[in-house]
Amino acid sequence: MRPNFQKKKLATCLALLCSFQTIGINSVFAQEAAAPDDLEVIEVTGSFRDSLNRALLDKRSSIGSVDAILAEDIADFPDLNLAESLQRIPGVTISRVAGEGRQISVRGLGSEFTRVRINGMEAIATSGGTDAIGGANRGRGFDFNTFSSDLFSSLVVRKTASADVEEGSLGATVDLKASQPFDYAGFTMAASGQLGYNSLSGDKDPKASFLVSNIFADGKFGALFSVSYSQRNLEDNGASTVRWDRANDFGSYNGVTSGAELTAINDAFRPRLPRYDSYLHESDRLGMSASFQARPSSDTEISFDVLYSKNDSSRQETFMQGILNGNSQAGRMNVTAYEIDNANTMTYGAFENATIRAESRYDELTTDFTQFTLALEHTFTDRLSIDAMIGTAQSEFDNPIQTTIVMEKVGVDFSYDYRGALRDDPVLTFGSEVFDKNGWASNSLRLRPLGAENNFDTAQINLQYDLTDNLTLKTGVHYKKFEFETYEARLSTEGGATAAAISVAPEYLMEYDSGLGPNPVWLIPNRDLIADTFNIYSNTGAFAVSSQNRLADNYSASEETQGAFVQLVTDTELGSFPMRGDFGLRYVNTDQSSTAWATIGGSPELITADHDYSEVLPSMNLVFEVAEDVLVRFGYAEVMARAGLQSIRPNVSVSVSGGSRTISGGNPTLEPTRAKTYDLGVEWYFGEESVLAAAFFRKDIDSHVQNLRESKTFLETGLPLQAAKDACNAGPGYGAEFGCDENVEWNTNTPLNGPGGTVDGFEIIFQTPFTFLPGFLQDFGIMANYTQVKGQMDYVDTFGVVLATRNLMGLSEKARSATLYYEKDAFSARVSMAYRSDYLTTAIGRNGADMEGTNPTTNVDAAMSYKINDNVQVTLEALNLTDEVDDQWVDSAGNRLSYYHATGRQYYVGAKYKF
Repeated sequence: MRPNFQKKKLATCLALLCSFQTIGINSVFAQEAAAPDDLEVIEVTGSFRDSLNRALLDKRSSIGSVDAILAEDIADFPDLNLAESLQRIPGVTISRVAGEGRQISVRGLGSEFTRVRINGMEAIATSGGTDAIGGANRGRGFDFNTFSSDLFSSLVVRKTASADVEEGSLGATVDLKASQPFDYAGFTMAASGQLGYNSLSGDKDPKASFLVSNIFADGKFGALFSVSYSQRNLEDNGASTVRWDRANDFGSYNGVTSGAELTAINDAFRPRLPRYDSYLHESDRLGMSASFQARPSSDTEISFDVLYSKNDSSRQETFMQGILNGNSQAGRMNVTAYEIDNANTMTYGAFENATIRAESRYDELTTDFTQFTLALEHTFTDRLSIDAMIGTAQSEFDNPIQTTIVMEKVGVDFSYDYRGALRDDPVLTFGSEVFDKNGWASNSLRLRPLGAENNFDTAQINLQYDLTDNLTLKTGVHYKKFEFETYEARLSTEGGATAAAISVAPEYLMEYDSGLGPNPVWLIPNRDLIADTFNIYSNTGAFAVSSQNRLADNYSASEETQGAFVQLVTDTELGSFPMRGDFGLRYVNTDQSSTAWATIGGSPELITADHDYSEVLPSMNLVFEVAEDVLVRFGYAEVMARAGLQSIRPNVSVSVSGGSRTISGGNPTLEPTRAKTYDLGVEWYFGEESVLAAAFFRKDIDSHVQNLRESKTFLETGLPLQAAKDACNAGPGYGAEFGCDENVEWNTNTPLNGPGGTVDGFEIIFQTPFTFLPGFLQDFGIMANYTQVKGQMDYVDTFGVVLATRNLMGLSEKARSATLYYEKDAFSARVSMAYRSDYLTTAIGRNGADMEGTNPTTNVDAAMSYKINDNVQVTLEALNLTDEVDDQWVDSAGNRLSYYHATGRQYYVGAKYKF
């Protein structure tokens, strides 16, 4: 016999400060059927184990495939932001920037296939990043580093689709819920403070948070306010190459200008820009939430929620580099020594007559996110109820200062060594002339301000009617307007006259101790002195910045979506087996308009293109209890994800930056990526707080929007020759002597609706406390999961010819995470591991490489806490105990270093107070 359970709301610990919170299971999963009458009464004490158990009960009671993290779990783990909280959910992996989680991938599908809702409405939060990790986000992906975890009480990942949940996701829908006053029993006040230390930078970083909430008028009105602040100063050091190439032949080998050895050298891959990188990040993140709730009667609840986040940051990037992607700076280089491995990679090279460049880049970046939502729930009768919501959300990213100053010295000695173990820690040796302030010249000055803004306006109304005790009808309508706009401006030329406007004298160089390589003290441009002396921000003369110089990156898009759904939800028995399920259809129509600049007849012209499409999306989720505490789940749905914002631009862009020559274009008539999804899961709840589960999933992708990358001469593109001349003249200059004309290779990038493919895999979940063990061991417990995914796509050219069949970009075939925890009286401790296998970042490689990607990562975090009394708790937390690095590569056979950076271990000591 199953035990007789009772339904009861669960008191839970405050997300950021361990204050008590009440979360009803149906409030977290509003679209699910009413929970069965056999939910166990849980006495909540605000512990980590309790939060795990509540999340487990939510998983068990749901109809679709759902995983959740609830308040105590979020608050008590050393997460810098939401992405790092989510990585503990089965099937979720994250990508990082500056050592901090930025975007997520669910079951192998990246951020562009994942929708995020905050307090019930879709939103996009965007931020900036280094070029190596994608730069500024001007797509549909959500940057989770916009928010601290402290502001939220629950994170829910919905892995199967349901008709009453908005369309737009192939991977998952992630629901983020901020705290509300009716989550608490009464007056609650809590505060916390932490001081952090980074092993690489040595800086001490503060974090603080505060919450106050109360309920008034005999429970009819409640108000809550919370605030979170953190500061972070980080060093981010390593090496990069900006890919490897075989172009730009060397002039001689030991003075000999021809012969077999020189031919072999010139045929081998060598780093385009072998360099040391030294980054300094500074970030201030402020988050605030306010919530007001009213219950004028037992049948009506009204909620008004406000969420705000502001992330102010700056980044200094400093490079000391050899220039191997163009060998005409001071006449051709002479190779004096070399070594080529069996992958035709020139892993070691020594040169005379080399060109060395010192580069200093500085960025100021701000992200402002604001959201308002107003929600209503009302029960008309025992059978009929309604819920409605209107909301608006805005994410504004601004990078008003992006300044790069490059100085160079020619005719010097240089060598690099990536052999063996030096692949990850190369030795770059610069001739002694590089450290003499005399003889340097100005190479280029770049001013590239940019930004992006996303706006959502949403309204929805849903009705629910209980046809019988076991059958419920749901229906609703939904309206959403999404607007996106991005800008970028540049100088008319980044070399030539602009560079010449900066005279070079010894005082415009400064010493910089990078701590990297055999000669860590470099000479670099004194950016502040140069800016003040030459007034480079005057926006006049050679320093005039205009969007007219970068029209291709000034574009916008808008979408109006009208949707409706109908769904039947059942809770009955099939034979002798209890069964719950939902069956539904969702209809959606999208009116899309995109505007961009295109070059027509040699002149820029603003073009607007319209496109519309409609979808009918069926879905079904079933849950059978085939034996005591054993559930079998099945889900089927047809889903879609809209094409990327950059892809739907009606433009063609031709540009040159340094030695990089690029042609990119958009396609405003792109159709969404569509897929049929299947899920089958088995869950055994073999004990209290315990589960062993397996899920098998498959996604048949009908059509995949992909970016085609090819290298071809400009003449082969069919574009007007004038476009190449204009782009080259805006950069290094037009002509063979500058390595920039219609006869050299250009990198092309074109989006199209290519053929689809299949993504399938399985995940295994295990969670249990060790209460069956003797002595102190019974106070331990574990939660662990493993996910394996396979998903390959055909990547085609513009004629539909398959160039390669490879993994979906961003897909890690294997992911696993585990948390071992201990709780006893006042003391608790946890350690967690998250592993992600390698994944592709570019399916069709550039510069002769077959593909590009990122190597595996294993991150280990830990947390300990001790309760001094009922109100005060002290904490110790540690992140990245393995000192994991970001290791990017080009070419699957050569595994050539593209980017290899470390950010150090992070520690926090702190205290929490609650009342």
